[in-house]
Amino acid sequence: MRLLTIGAFARAARLSPKALRLYDQLGLLRPAAVDGESGYRFYDPAQLERARLIAWLRRLGMPLARIRRVCDLPAPAAAEELAGYWEQVLAETTARGRLATFLVDYLSGRGSTVEETATVFGIRYAARSESGLVRTSNEDTAYAGPRLLAVADGVRGPGGDLASAAAIDALKPLETLAVSAEDLLGALADAVGAADRAIGEIAASSESKEAVTTLTALLWSGSRLALVHIGDTRAYLVRDGGLFRITHDHTYVQSLVDEGRLTPEEAASHPQRSLLARALTGTGGARPELSLHGARAGDRYLLCSDGLSAVVPEGSLREVLTGPDAPQQVLDELVALAYAAGAPDNVACVVADVVSLETPADGGGR
Repeated sequence: MRLLTIGAFARAARLSPKALRLYDQLGLLRPAAVDGESGYRFYDPAQLERARLIAWLRRLGMPLARIRRVCDLPAPAAAEELAGYWEQVLAETTARGRLATFLVDYLSGRGSTVEETATVFGIRYAARSESGLVRTSNEDTAYAGPRLLAVADGVRGPGGDLASAAAIDALKPLETLAVSAEDLLGALADAVGAADRAIGEIAASSESKEAVTTLTALLWSGSRLALVHIGDTRAYLVRDGGLFRITHDHTYVQSLVDEGRLTPEEAASHPQRSLLARALTGTGGARPELSLHGARAGDRYLLCSDGLSAVVPEGSLREVLTGPDAPQQVLDELVALAYAAGAPDNVACVVADVVSLETPADGGGR
């Protein structure tokens, strides 16, 4: 068997010798032989296919740790992994695109601060978290305040309830922090980082060394609101009589729907529909989605755990949410619907109405 020197192999693979040495250190691409005296690396021509695949994946921006996982999978499974990665990239690019559009408008004067400060809104709100009918513990946490709405669903097991509470506690200081509309996303991202670190401390002190939660939250400033979302808790917007979901589930089953391998109807009854693809785990690797939105007087928002969204059809949600009742009454109706459907999971909900500050906006609909 004729082996190639590292230089010849690098040229054939269109990689640099430096990259090959790095891939060797990481276990991505080991040389076929190493000279015992000089330490010089030699490669088998049959390794070119793997080397080129690594190079292509690097051009896509895939992290080296994930590339190693892809390269070690059979071709069909590797293709699925790559499709899932690219779906994630597209979702994150879309979120960054919305932020870029806002910043371009702001810097070019099309979104002037005069306009932003001239229209200021407040919210009427209510929050509730209840145990499901077949649950002995409640890992869901709901919070509503004058500037912050949040729902977190801790994964069952040791630390789940602590993780969901810690995630929201880390966001609560934003209520009193002076944050301009332009700084909303940065402030929210910093708070989520603090939440993840707090969850890491909970995990470290638990017997299982795990603590996991989802999180969906909205933060207000003026007529702008920032949304952070990770997991399968959801945010809905009611505007002009229509109900719109403004979050995208980070679940294994949702990824199958995104890839066209399942219909939404099939996903609703899939046995793994609650398997999370993203969540806050305290490991520092969280990838929450952040986006900026404009608020209008008359908007209504619903944040909820899957204890509501998984058992109450959107048609029923729309019927209740578009009605005339105040947030607390709407919330009670939604929880009643979840219980009527058997409430197999815990239920956490927040309902908030956007009002002009010219109209008194007292919390809780009182």
